[in-house]
Amino acid sequence: MPAVPAFGRRHFRRPSVIPGFGMTLGFALTYLALIVLIPLAGLLWRSAALGWSDFWRLAFDPRTLHALEVSFGAALLAACINVLFGVPVAWVLTRYRFPGRRVLDAMVDLPFALPTAVAGISLAALYAPNGWIGSLLAPLGIKVAFTPLGIVVALIFIGLPFVVRTLQPVVAEIDREIEEAAATLGASRRQTLARVILPSLTPAILTGFALALARAVGEYGSVIFIAGNIPFVSEIAPLLIVIRLEEFNYAGATAVAAIMLAISFAMLLAINLIQAWSRRRFGHGS
Repeated sequence: MPAVPAFGRRHFRRPSVIPGFGMTLGFALTYLALIVLIPLAGLLWRSAALGWSDFWRLAFDPRTLHALEVSFGAALLAACINVLFGVPVAWVLTRYRFPGRRVLDAMVDLPFALPTAVAGISLAALYAPNGWIGSLLAPLGIKVAFTPLGIVVALIFIGLPFVVRTLQPVVAEIDREIEEAAATLGASRRQTLARVILPSLTPAILTGFALALARAVGEYGSVIFIAGNIPFVSEIAPLLIVIRLEEFNYAGATAVAAIMLAISFAMLLAINLIQAWSRRRFGHGS
């Protein structure tokens, strides 16, 4: 039987999964470029225009280095604490039913809805030496407000929802029969937690950690009211950028912002690589 010529065939276009994929892809790329890529490119271009000598001098100023150390150190510590306590919170709110659970579950989202300035003022009032919590800690020699410790407290407050909300869907998907099977095979509760539960939660834990860390690094409103903002003590990098802008020192502000961008990108890249490895390792990646 002779082959049918190509021009005699009828070709039907297969419908796309997303209607108008070409148009929506173009819209998405345009929106991403306008909101993210172009501002970041402008920052890098402005930093490159400074020249290596000026950029090095501005970026590695002792005050700048200390502000970066405070910002990233406090953000890293707060993210670790949020993971440590966020995992049990997500587990309890998902697995157990008790009076007031819905209220507690709704309160987790409070840092999302509360203006950051209001959160900062509230935390400063609570942890001040004459505040409700600060007055209890003062006799123990613990000072929270207007110290780097206050920064960590504020970052814990605004970062906890990211960990809890990331973990809750994953906890809900864990089948209880897997835990029962592990117990039937003789595993203790500690072994079940270490070898069954935590491997399943590891990718979600890393995701929540990355989100909490990214949110904490750039936090400004809730920190400045409780930090004290003392140079070389409790001054954060975002505040230093604002100070440089108020001084019309745009070169200095650009240098600090570029350093923050580079460090944030490197940290998030490392976390994403670890997360990809954990998904391949425990078989939960797509």
